[in-house]
Amino acid sequence: MTAATDDVRRRVLVDVDELARLLADDEPPVLLDVRWALGRDDGHERYLAAHVPGAVYVDLDTELAAPASPAAGRHPLPDVADLERAARRWGVREGAAVVVYDETGGAAAARAWWLLRWAGVRDVRLLDGGLPAWVAAGYGVEPGEVTPEPGDVVLLPGALPTVDADGAAALAADGVLLDARAAERYAGRVEPVDPRAGHVPGAVSAPTAANLDPDGRFLPADALRARFAGLGVTPGAGVPVGVYCGSGVTAAHEVAALASIGVVSVLYPGSWSQWSNDPARPVATD
Repeated sequence: MTAATDDVRRRVLVDVDELARLLADDEPPVLLDVRWALGRDDGHERYLAAHVPGAVYVDLDTELAAPASPAAGRHPLPDVADLERAARRWGVREGAAVVVYDETGGAAAARAWWLLRWAGVRDVRLLDGGLPAWVAAGYGVEPGEVTPEPGDVVLLPGALPTVDADGAAALAADGVLLDARAAERYAGRVEPVDPRAGHVPGAVSAPTAANLDPDGRFLPADALRARFAGLGVTPGAGVPVGVYCGSGVTAAHEVAALASIGVVSVLYPGSWSQWSNDPARPVATD
C-alpha cells in the first residue's frame, strides 16, 4: 500500500490500536456506539452490557432516521435540526473528531459516518472491525450509560451527494448503480420486509458483506479495488457511481468502502423500501 493510498483509507477507517492511542490523548475523539441490525431491537441493552470505554449509544431508528413512510422509505434522512440536537447530545463539538463503531463490520455505524459527513462534520471515521476487533486486541470494555457534556456542533446538510428515485434510475442507465443488499434479495428470491422483491432495473448486485474479511474488517485496498473493478467501478474512470440498499443504511457502508479507495459515490437514501412502494417504478429479477 502506498502512502497516498494509506492516507485515503485512513480518512475513512481507524484501527483499534490507533483508536486506543487517540482515546488516551488530551482531546480524544467523540466515540459513538451504533449497534443495530434488521429485525433486532436490543442494541441499547447490548451497549449497556459492554461497550468501548467512553462510547455514547446512538439509536439508529430514532436518531439517524426520520419516521418511516411508504413514500420516503424505512429510514428517511432525518431533519438536520433533529440530527444536530442528537449530535449535541452525543457530545459532538465543533471541530472535534468522531469515531463510530458497531459489532457488525460497520454495517450500522456507517449510517452515522455518512450522516455526519453529509451534515458537514469533516473528521469522522469507522472503527475497522468494530467492537469484536477491539475485544480481540485485548482492549477493555465497560458497562452502563455514558452521558457526555453536550456538544456545540452546527450541522449543514449537503456535504455528501444524494439522489432520488429518478436519479437512481438515471445512474442505472448511464453510470453504475450498486445494490448493496444480499444477492438473494437483489435477485428477487426473497424479500423479508419490503412490498416487492427484485431490484432497480440496470443495478448491479454488490452485497455489503463482500467488503469485509471473515473477521469483519474491511478488505485491503487492493482487494477492494479489484472487487469494485469487477462491478464496473474504477477509481478515476469518471463514471458516476450510486449505491442503494433496503433503506439507506448498509448502502452507506458501500459508500465508505468506495471512499476508502478514492471513489466518490452517491447515496440513494430512499433505497428499495421507497422504490418498491411506488407501483409506477419497474422491478427487475434475475
